[in-house]
Amino acid sequence: MEKQGNLRNGPEPAEFRQKLKIIIILTVLALFVLMIRLWYLQVIKGDELKQRSENNAVRFRKIQPLRGLIMDRNGTVMVDNCPSFDVLYMPTKGVDPELMIRKIKDIYKTKSIDYSSDLPFPKTVKPYLPVRLEKNVSIQKVALVETNAIDLPGVYVDVTPVRLYVDGEIIAPIIGYTGEVSKEELEKSEEDYLSGDITGKYGIEKVLDPHIRGRRGNELVEVNAFGKVIKNLGRIDPASGSTVVLTIDAQLQKAAWEAFEGKAGAAVAMDPRDGSILAMVSLPSFDPNLFNSGIVRTEWEKLQKNPLNPLSNRAISGQYPPGSTYKLIVAAAALEEGIITTETRISCSGSFSLGNRSFRCWKKHGHGSVNLHRALVESCDVYFYTVGKMLGVDKIARYARMFGLGEATGIELAHERKGLVPTREWKLARMKEPWHLGETISISIGQGFNLTTPLQLAQAYSALANGGTLWRPHLVQRIELSDGSIVKKYLPEKKGALKLSPKTLSALSYALWGVVNEPGGTGANARRPHADVCGKTGTSQVIGLPQTDKARRMQKITAFHKDHALFVGYAPMKNAEIAVAVIAENAGGGGAVAAPIARKIMNAYFDAKKKEKAVKVAAEIKSEDETED
Repeated sequence: MEKQGNLRNGPEPAEFRQKLKIIIILTVLALFVLMIRLWYLQVIKGDELKQRSENNAVRFRKIQPLRGLIMDRNGTVMVDNCPSFDVLYMPTKGVDPELMIRKIKDIYKTKSIDYSSDLPFPKTVKPYLPVRLEKNVSIQKVALVETNAIDLPGVYVDVTPVRLYVDGEIIAPIIGYTGEVSKEELEKSEEDYLSGDITGKYGIEKVLDPHIRGRRGNELVEVNAFGKVIKNLGRIDPASGSTVVLTIDAQLQKAAWEAFEGKAGAAVAMDPRDGSILAMVSLPSFDPNLFNSGIVRTEWEKLQKNPLNPLSNRAISGQYPPGSTYKLIVAAAALEEGIITTETRISCSGSFSLGNRSFRCWKKHGHGSVNLHRALVESCDVYFYTVGKMLGVDKIARYARMFGLGEATGIELAHERKGLVPTREWKLARMKEPWHLGETISISIGQGFNLTTPLQLAQAYSALANGGTLWRPHLVQRIELSDGSIVKKYLPEKKGALKLSPKTLSALSYALWGVVNEPGGTGANARRPHADVCGKTGTSQVIGLPQTDKARRMQKITAFHKDHALFVGYAPMKNAEIAVAVIAENAGGGGAVAAPIARKIMNAYFDAKKKEKAVKVAAEIKSEDETED
């Protein structure tokens, strides 16, 4: 019974009071420590923690500017901007990015849509610094991401501008394309680039990027824990880039492209009065719009591995033997050096003998006795073999350089090649071998070591067409702001002059007129109803072919080894307005293939001019009628 009484009454009051006192002291100490910690965080560290808190919720977002328009000489927009929808992910704590990507893929699969990006997610990311998952997605993808936002924390859609190349393939070799700035460009460039910025990668887009790209903007936004923007706190608007006005005529550019009918090659149309480029095409080409969403690896490899090299601008970097178009230069050299006169006659029996070697004329049974005029009109090889032998390679080279061959023209494009004008000194330095007379024979008709670009040929014939001025070819007319005020104007630049007598210039021009308009002329397919075209055909060998017909038949020639077809000319004969150089790769004879292409380009130019004149006359008549009323 005593034991039960002790259990019922509990511990003694003194013992209980002691324990309660200890509990109270511990509680007071805990509260004191907590108060000291709160005071430290709020008073001592308050400002720092407040700043850190704001930084976790407020972020700067850059705004890509609109790149400047690119227009043709008539104000036609060739390159514009259009909105692009990008899917981005804002890295946040507690959210697995790989899981987000898997969720996006699963959502896409419900509509049988593929996830387009083949790039792995970055191994290291910064909190609240967005990572682009997909570029330039479809409206359908935008709708899927937005409607499933609750299941995709940190994932959102952003709108950015991308380039719209109106006639993609047709203008790509000139205009180029854009893309995100690379790691190498970020490290080496002096420009104010940031990761994710868009820059020009090729063509005019790259060369004039400082003018075209504009100035990025920024906005200060507040985001929630899922990376969603909940408030805009401030904004600095971006500044659009400057507009570039080219010398190109967009309609003529399209006509030149269509004239090739899918053949590989290049064409340049130039105004011989000031060197401005009216059209420049290179086939095959590529679609620069493919690069807007980040070209997929398979497409890029396809372009790179294509044996026809569509990424190259053949007009400035394609180097070809000029063939018989080079005879113009040999003729100029022979006349100026007094080797021949316009009436010097040479007999052509179909071949030219040098030692134990025979060089054939393109006409099997020969041209008979011909003077310089007929030799150019009918493109007699034997005539120029003979004249070239008398001149020598170094004199020919001197005149070729006078016409601008053997050096870059200086046009506003990268990757221009300078071609090759061979000399004795060049061969000795390059090959450690002396020059042979047989090589001069080949040089005399534009074969052998000779290499030129279509742009160089257009420049050379333009100099003859305008009476002797060698202009630097140029593609840019001016750069202007959105309000039309001019930032920079590109004026014609004189590079040199043809030091030829008026008599030589006249004889050569008349002979080129005969090539197209006289009976037996090799350029008859370039003839227009107005008989105003002057020009020269050419056929250049890709490989050295056997000299006998039997050997030629026995040797198997692939499509890539067939002759290139060339034509270079201008119109009209007096006061020329347009010079055209055409090369059709592995297509056959210049007169049969290249001359018709040149004629179509010239027809397009003069037809447009005629239509423009008719519209102007009609407007003047209408204005006069309204005045009388």
